[in-house]
Amino acid sequence: MSESRTTADFYFDPLCPWAWMTSRWMLEVEKVRPIDVRWKVMSLAVLNEDRLDEVPAEYREMLETQAWGPVRVVVAAQQLHGDEVVGKLYTALGTRFHNNSEGPTREAIAGALRDVGLPEDLVEYADKDTYDTELRASHQEGIDKVGQDVGTPVVAVPGPDGDEVAFFGPVVTPTPRGEAAARLWDGTLLVASTPGFYEIKRTRTAAPSFE
Repeated sequence: MSESRTTADFYFDPLCPWAWMTSRWMLEVEKVRPIDVRWKVMSLAVLNEDRLDEVPAEYREMLETQAWGPVRVVVAAQQLHGDEVVGKLYTALGTRFHNNSEGPTREAIAGALRDVGLPEDLVEYADKDTYDTELRASHQEGIDKVGQDVGTPVVAVPGPDGDEVAFFGPVVTPTPRGEAAARLWDGTLLVASTPGFYEIKRTRTAAPSFE
């Protein structure tokens, strides 16, 4: 008898290269474990808006000039065309932003919309706060699961005892594939579901590898 499938909620900001790496791992996990990923947004701009004075100047400039646009477009696409477009649009955006090194330009966003058959004029929502209420609600939903001291991505799944298991990360490069992806998933669930467990961390010594 096949295992029943469960849903993993994946909260992402399309601008973050590390969330992008983790998202590609989650697609691998879907192939080797009975998991279906449900894509949801969170926002680095929202996460950091009350502490801009505390972040490095270069990062602050990125948050103020680049972080709002892409996630606003994703939320607009979701609101106007349904939840099913979120994962596809994220893949198209991430491929252009990260793999193809186009960056979060309006041209890249418009190209990603075109890639998945969505109207290119959705790019205009990059500069509008039309759906910021929905963006903030989704962001807060993810943050409420893990707390303010994390970033993107956040992953949440039903736990073995019915309680939700949620965690930030994992932060990993390159993307684990096949059985390596399965082992990382199993281990992440094991530690994240351990009562009182909070953190494992070591210094990153490599940049994201998008191959």
